[in-house]
Amino acid sequence: MKNDKRVWLYDTTLRDGAQREGISLSLEDKITIARELDRMGIPFIEGGWPGANPRDGQFFWKLHEEPLERAELVAFCSTRRPNVRAAEDKMLQAILAAKTRWVTIFGKSWDLHVTEGLKTTLEENLAMIRDTIEYLRSRGKRVIYDAEHWFDGYLQNPVHAIDTLKTAISAGAEWLVLCDTNGGTLPAEVSWIAGEVREKLAIDPDDENSPQLGIHAHNDAGVAVANSLAAVIEGARMVQGTINGYGERCGNANLCTLIPNLQVKMGYDCLETEQLTRLTETSRKVSEIVNLAPDEHAPFVGRSAFAHKGGIHVSAVAKNPLTYEHIAPEAIGNQRRIVISDQSGLSNVLSKASSFGIDLDKNDPTCRQILDRLKELESEGYQFEAAEASFELLLREALGQRQTMFDLKGFQVHCDMLRSESEAIATIKVTVKGEDLLEVAEGIGPVSALDKALRKALVKFYPEVAHFHLTDYKVRILDSGSGTEAKTRVLVESSNGHHRWTTVGVSSNILEASYRAVVEGIEYGLSILPRRSEEAGGRRQEAGGGDLVGSQISR
Repeated sequence: MKNDKRVWLYDTTLRDGAQREGISLSLEDKITIARELDRMGIPFIEGGWPGANPRDGQFFWKLHEEPLERAELVAFCSTRRPNVRAAEDKMLQAILAAKTRWVTIFGKSWDLHVTEGLKTTLEENLAMIRDTIEYLRSRGKRVIYDAEHWFDGYLQNPVHAIDTLKTAISAGAEWLVLCDTNGGTLPAEVSWIAGEVREKLAIDPDDENSPQLGIHAHNDAGVAVANSLAAVIEGARMVQGTINGYGERCGNANLCTLIPNLQVKMGYDCLETEQLTRLTETSRKVSEIVNLAPDEHAPFVGRSAFAHKGGIHVSAVAKNPLTYEHIAPEAIGNQRRIVISDQSGLSNVLSKASSFGIDLDKNDPTCRQILDRLKELESEGYQFEAAEASFELLLREALGQRQTMFDLKGFQVHCDMLRSESEAIATIKVTVKGEDLLEVAEGIGPVSALDKALRKALVKFYPEVAHFHLTDYKVRILDSGSGTEAKTRVLVESSNGHHRWTTVGVSSNILEASYRAVVEGIEYGLSILPRRSEEAGGRRQEAGGGDLVGSQISR
């Protein structure tokens, strides 16, 4: 195999990424993430440290029983302990029990860690590296050597640091990974140090028989991605990182940023084209599994990465996306979004209407009326860029396409604050298909009670409402100087189990703002969502299949 334009991806989300504060992965979580990475085509997936805890041992056993389809599962461990033979170190026996073909061993590069941390000599440090790798090689393992604290160690004592790599090579390591463990090295330093290592060890990135360099960067200085790219330019052919940059302290190099930069920008071969289009989906799936909100503004995979808000931008993108997009969002599985706000022009309205399947003529006076109404409402505190379902309702109302599914005549909410659960009772009066209904429901808090009472009334006429539920509720005080009379903006995210959509309500009465958002959410789910799904189904049939793409309700 020729290495000249191939960069091998090594994912350590399940080990280094899981060390991020706030992340705790179950056995099922780890297996799910591993299989998702396997489907995306990551060649090396580091599963954890066998023997460090029961869960990691179970993880390797499970995947030994039901192996990954493409990726190499890698076990991780340190070199043997000082003054203990590798064959007698129980820690290494757990590594062998994991039954992986590849093992990553990390050793000390910085003499400070040898003398102060391990309390041993530099000679023993070299012996620990040699003995560990030779033992694993004798047991049929292929070895990746992670040179921990490499850059700090090289700056402090370059002779010993280079000796550790030479020892790893002579013992049989196939990869030498330079680790910026403290995350404080800058790209210029990475470049010249990686270049010196390549020259001193006579490493040829294009020779399959030569040991190869890798890079493992932490993000404490905010340059982990830049450091990784710098190392690749200097000949590194393995890049270690994590999905979404998860990791200890400030995180690791973000593979979701690295992969498109390497492949789309720099021309390296990392993934198959089809696999690359899974990048955004994988990023969001992993964020869901670890229970962390996705970074909407993350490069490449963020929901706002290809969002256009200014009217000039939108107009230009409509003519040629290259004017304001550095790559095609579809290449990495993302999508272009046109944001509606008080900064919008007619181009925003036309483009957003088109994404809803509505063709508008810019010369139609209705377009100007929609834009004027949009800006009027935004001045009152509405925010349609975060509530596109509400904007579609507004747009269809202006075009005479908004259906009246029900008419809410009024409501009352009673809260019992003496109970620890803050129980609330909502009473609503609503007209549905000419029939007046009065319903009552209890909930934890007034919004929950109101939502339940309304759905209780509607489900008799619209059974699909039974599957609707609120998934998020955000409140923003717009003019805090007005005290308790301040105007409030409420954003409500709703779901039917397959799609999500967001609606907005604004009022100086927080309950009124909430009910407006809740009502519009139910109305959208009943009237617009079925139409959008039907239109998307028709487009899929015309295109020969595929998933629903391009809608704010399928994110």
